[in-house]
This record gives sequence, C-alpha cells and structure tokens, in this order.
Amino acid sequence: MPPSLVDWVAEDHLVWSILGSVEELDLDQFYADYRADGHGRPAYDPKMMVALLLYAYARGNRSSRGIERACREDVAYRVICANLQPDHSTIAEFRCRHERALSGLFSSALSLCKKAGLVEVGVIAIDGTKVAANASMDANQSYERIVREILAEAAETDRREDELFGDARGDELPEQLRTREGRRRAFREAKRDLDAERAAVDHQGKSDAQEPVVTLDIERERLVNSEQGRRGWQREARRQLDDKRRQKARPIAGPRPERLQESKRRLEENHQAELEANAAYDTYRETGRDRLGRRLSRPPDPYAPPETPAGTINTTDQDSRIMRTKGQPAIQGYNVQAAVNERQIIVGAEISVETVDFGHLEPMVDATISELGKAGVRESPETVLADPGYWHKRQMENIVANKHIQVLIPPDSGTRKGTRPGWNKGLYAHMRRVLQTELGQTRYRRRMATVEPVFGQNKFNRGFRRFQRRGRAAAESEWRFQAATHNLLKLHSHRLATAGP
Repeated sequence: MPPSLVDWVAEDHLVWSILGSVEELDLDQFYADYRADGHGRPAYDPKMMVALLLYAYARGNRSSRGIERACREDVAYRVICANLQPDHSTIAEFRCRHERALSGLFSSALSLCKKAGLVEVGVIAIDGTKVAANASMDANQSYERIVREILAEAAETDRREDELFGDARGDELPEQLRTREGRRRAFREAKRDLDAERAAVDHQGKSDAQEPVVTLDIERERLVNSEQGRRGWQREARRQLDDKRRQKARPIAGPRPERLQESKRRLEENHQAELEANAAYDTYRETGRDRLGRRLSRPPDPYAPPETPAGTINTTDQDSRIMRTKGQPAIQGYNVQAAVNERQIIVGAEISVETVDFGHLEPMVDATISELGKAGVRESPETVLADPGYWHKRQMENIVANKHIQVLIPPDSGTRKGTRPGWNKGLYAHMRRVLQTELGQTRYRRRMATVEPVFGQNKFNRGFRRFQRRGRAAAESEWRFQAATHNLLKLHSHRLATAGP
C-alpha cells in the first residue's frame, strides 16, 4: 500500500488547526446553495473548499491558479483535498458564488477566538490602510470620453450589421415563423418561458428592472452641515449616494460595453446628487434659521453647477477610487478599515471608498460592537484609540455619551508644529490635557503596537496588497475573509503556545 499523506504532515502543522476550525464553523449557508435532489453533477464538498481557501489565504496564496497548482504539488493541500484536484475555474466560481457566506466566516472565526480567550475588548485600536483594486488608474475616464466611446461602439455595431445583412433589415422573420403553425408553436414556448420567469421574480420578491430612482434625504442633515457651507452639503449628498450603492451591491459587469454604460449611469447619478444638494442648500440659505432662531442674514453665494457630469470614474471597477497617502504614490483601490484588540485579533473589518479616515470612527465602533455580539461577547470596549485622521467631534461625543466608551484621538497630526488655528479650546484642549497625563500617554502609546503589525502581517508577510475581485461587495468579502484567516493564524499560534511539551 502507498504511504498515507497524513503521516507526511507534522502534528503541529497549520493544516490540522485549519481543518479542526472548519469542523466548528457554521457552514449551513454554503450547503443551502446546492441541490439535494440528486440532479446535476456532484459538487466538491463545501467543507473541503472552505478549508482549502482558508489554508491558501493563510499561506498568502490567493490566486486560483496558484491554489490549483498547490493542490498538485503541496502535501498539505493534498491532505485537505484528499488527493482531489479542483481546477482554478471551480475555485474562482466558488468564491464568486459564496461571496456573502465567505464574508460571514469572519464572525464564525471570531467566535472561535472568543472560546480560546483571545477576544479581550478592554482597549481597541482602529486604523485604515490602502489596498489596490483589481483595476488600473489609467481606466479613469471622464463623462465625455465615456459617451464618445459608447457612440463609437454603436457605430461599429452598425457597420458590422451592414456587412452581415447587406440591404436587408436584419429583423426579418426566421423560416419557422413564416407559417401560422410555426408561429403558434413559438408563442406557446414563449408563454411558457415568460410564466416561469414571472414565477421566479415573485419568489425573489423583487426585480432588478424595477429599481427606485435615487432620491437623497438631505433635509435631516441641515443642522450638521449648516456650518460647512455648500461643500458640506455636497459631501453629505455623495456620502448618502455611496451608502445606497453599498446597500444595492451591484456586481461589476464583465463585458466592456456594459461597464461603460454603468460608468455613464453612475456619473449621471453623481451629477443628480450634486444638483439636489445645491438646490437644498440654496433653499436653506433663503428660508433657514440659525441655532438661535434668527433668519440667515446673507443669501447664498452665486454658484452655477456644471451642466454635464464632472469628474472621472474607473470603467474597470466603478466602486474603486484613487487613494492618496502622504509620502506614497497614489493607487486605485479601497480604504481597508480594521479594529484590533491588544491580542492583535481583528474584531471589526470593513471597506470604505473614501480616501480619508474622517467620518469612519463611529461606523467602525458600531461594526465592532455588532461583530462582538455575533461572537457571543457581551462586554463593550472600554477605550478606543485612533490616529488624528479619525478626529470627528460629533462622532466622538456620540460614542462617549451613548456607548460610554472612552475615545483617545490626538487633535494634532504628528507633522504639525503647534496647534491648528481655532483648535485650542473645548474638546481639543480637553483631549490634549488627557493625552498629556501618564495614563493617557500609556494607553495611547499602545495604539501603534496594536494595529500597525496587523497590517504589516497581512500586506507584507502574506501579500495582501491587491484585491482579486472587482466591486465593493466583492472587496469587502475578500477583506473579511482575509481577516478571518488572520484570526485563525493567531488562534493556531495560541494553541501551540499553550499546548506545552
């Protein structure tokens, strides 16, 4: 008999920890996506595929072809697959098909870390890093250029149809529809297909063809943005529009003509949001009142919005943005957000399309509390640490007042000499006094040693510098899955350390 593969892998190998963890994960969402009536070709066991992806990501191998090659050459991969060899198309399709289920594994992995005592929530550090999208910066195009390319594509289609059909229209009835009996047969088949399609739409409860028009609720943000001027209202309109797109999670189309049409539609939506924000701001300046109830004395400054959509959009991945970091070259990508405890366990993992961290403090705290609740952790964080980029006065006050969590964020960046003009009283002065105390310095000094190594381990040690798939939903699923494997690696190291001789 040939030797057993199990004997070739040491007992303390990572593969056994991954296989043991998969046995404890909730995989019902994966299995629910497959038929149980015996029809169709048998699929690979989802438990095997999940273990394969977890181990591959833990080893920094995220390429479908690279995973397929390892299933042939690496003994640990062959142990997971029981000598089966799924091809790269199967692996890629599994990731696409189970996008949400793979994202949900982050919560399941966090619960395993909680059982091992690794999820301590006394001090939480929040930070972000830029990760490149599966798109090039050269694919950013303006509205005019996109329209020209669409028109050129239409002209090329007309030319090809002329070559194919000649003087004919091209819509003449086919031979089988030119008789009465042939038409009746075709109509019966069409009616059967249409009834089946309507039944499927009713079962889903919605149809993509009946999406509501984007309408922004800017009125409720009046008090927030009244002191920020027109730019503040436009910024809030863009934020609400991004939230609506995140909720819809439209996948990125494959064919280029469809991606061009989607890019054109999104630029028109951006323009519509800007027009709505300008109209709401003008109305507020003409009829609104300040916080003391007095009418605003000065009318709005004259402003004429552009007649056509301005700016650019990436035609390869419409959700990605140009990300800029001081001292580093700009990239086309996403702003990856993480909340980390002192054991370097990721307790919150989200994706942002904005290049700055401003405005993400409270959403990340909410996401962290939600993830901890799913993992069975009833305690809330005591202290949240973040760098000056997260300074948001209203969100900081909400966290302290509503969630009773201490927030430590320096109001001044490390490169600034002296205080920022106008930032020398109130919460700014209070935070400086707190951070100058011995306790404040001791706690905040732990921020960099808590969260920065996590990004280093994922980006540099495991090669997580670029997303494999396109679109915000796909990128968020990939980041949460990457964070799950990070936590499982920490769990594996903890088990080895506590196993003893």
